[in-house]
Amino acid sequence: MARSSTTFLNKWRNGKTTVIRVPAVFSQKVVTYALMLDADDAFQTNSQESFGVYRTAENTTLDSPINIAAVPQRSPFRYPGGKTWLIPYIRTWLSRQPQKPTVLIEPFAGGGIVGLTAGFEKLASHVVLGEKDENVASVWTAILWGQSEWLAETIENFSLTRRNVLSVLERQPQTQREKAFATILRNRVQRGGIMAAGAGLVKNGENGRGISSRWYPHTLAKRIRAIADLKERFSFSHQDGLELIEAYLDDEDTAFFVDPPYTKAARRLYQHWQIDHRKLFSLLSRVKGDVLLTYDDSKEIKNLALEYGFQTQTVMMKNTHHAKMMELLVGKNLSWLKAAKAYRESMSQTHQASLELLP
Repeated sequence: MARSSTTFLNKWRNGKTTVIRVPAVFSQKVVTYALMLDADDAFQTNSQESFGVYRTAENTTLDSPINIAAVPQRSPFRYPGGKTWLIPYIRTWLSRQPQKPTVLIEPFAGGGIVGLTAGFEKLASHVVLGEKDENVASVWTAILWGQSEWLAETIENFSLTRRNVLSVLERQPQTQREKAFATILRNRVQRGGIMAAGAGLVKNGENGRGISSRWYPHTLAKRIRAIADLKERFSFSHQDGLELIEAYLDDEDTAFFVDPPYTKAARRLYQHWQIDHRKLFSLLSRVKGDVLLTYDDSKEIKNLALEYGFQTQTVMMKNTHHAKMMELLVGKNLSWLKAAKAYRESMSQTHQASLELLP
């Protein structure tokens, strides 16, 4: 096997080519299959990462949970209810829009993994992150409004001991950037990343490392700097999510990814857990752009979706305890999921046909 860095680069989207010897009887099949993969949006080269396969709904099944280790981790938060597992579906949803959204709105951003992915991978021209919680907002403001390097350096230089942690968390921050650091620290040393009142510090953690088990200072600093390097692709709005949605109601080229506090677990996870779910559905039914929501799989939400003309689809995910759970996707039009399923089936048939050529 040999590698070539120059041969036919202009003909392949995904970089360097590899020369492989195969039996002539099915060589054309291999080339055809490779060209299909190269043309598909599931396979991309990201300028800030090494070459890899980006999973999409086309190579994901609804009844099998996503391995989040295969998804780029871009958020500095370890967020309860985070949507890293959903990223393959987000890629397909946005790439199958009639045209790339000019703006993607994430009005309940939290850890912001969906908006960050859309910005990094250019799935939308611009991303607006919205968050009501003033502590979470302080982090996004610091990163996007000029305090990213201070925040990254403070994280890298912090000596993580229980005494130092309590010293930071028990005192009132004097500046916005101090609040941002305290928020990241709290998020990383409290159980499950929960920052709501009453959450305690991690006790045992991974491999008995206690409060340091989720503290990766150099990794966190790297993520913060990477976001800041692309800050022109992002905006941040510290406001109520419903108000942010209302501001973009009439924009046809704006897409909305909405991950509101869920109906069951929100009270213990978030400071601002109360939301009028009926009002949210009513508001989203009026927006001109496309909409994708995620919710807990409950009868109440399914009934609201039906009442306001939305489609639903359950998908499997794993929670922080690695238990398999069903969550609900809600949208104006979920035909892209059906298209993804048809694509998987056609690729499976192509693969089977290739196998039949083997001796």
